[in-house]
Amino acid sequence: MARPLIVTEFLTLDGVMEAPGGGDHPQAGWTFQGIDFVPEAYEIKGSEQEEAGALPLGRATFEEVAPVWPGMDEQFRQYNRMPKHVVSTTLSAEQVTGTGWENCHLLRDLDEVRALKDTDGGPLLVHGSARLVQSLVAADLVDRYHLLTFPVLLGSGKRLFAADAPTQRLELVRSAHFSNGVRMAVYDVRRDTSPTAA
Repeated sequence: MARPLIVTEFLTLDGVMEAPGGGDHPQAGWTFQGIDFVPEAYEIKGSEQEEAGALPLGRATFEEVAPVWPGMDEQFRQYNRMPKHVVSTTLSAEQVTGTGWENCHLLRDLDEVRALKDTDGGPLLVHGSARLVQSLVAADLVDRYHLLTFPVLLGSGKRLFAADAPTQRLELVRSAHFSNGVRMAVYDVRRDTSPTAA
């Protein structure tokens, strides 16, 4: 059985997923600007880290977190030790392995991601990585979404789903809402495996 590939994202109400904790967006850090911190809203993040087997990452997200997460070992201990697989056609293997972040590997294309899904281990967990996620959705490689939606409208920024994304049927398997207005939803991608009518 293939390892599940899970996309986990912070989202605004209008679907923007760019710069939730920092970055170049004018409203970078929107997850904590004017939002009360409610610890239980982030419990899913702890369980994700405990259960994940590897982190596929897009190039931009890798370049953003690779210098930071190794120095935050208390928060990211499991992530820092598990395999990280950077999906990029522009980075070299030396650029990926030379960051000092342990256990990093280079994948060149979605065929290599598909092959990774067929290996043994825990779920593959994709953080951020807008362009990679859009490619994974288009290739029907995503099995589950973990979404934390914040009561914020940004109007502009990278969005989780491309305008030409294929239709997906989702099944809500877990949800919660919190006192700070954040909503958590876990969706499984439904794939109709029943035979077509003759």
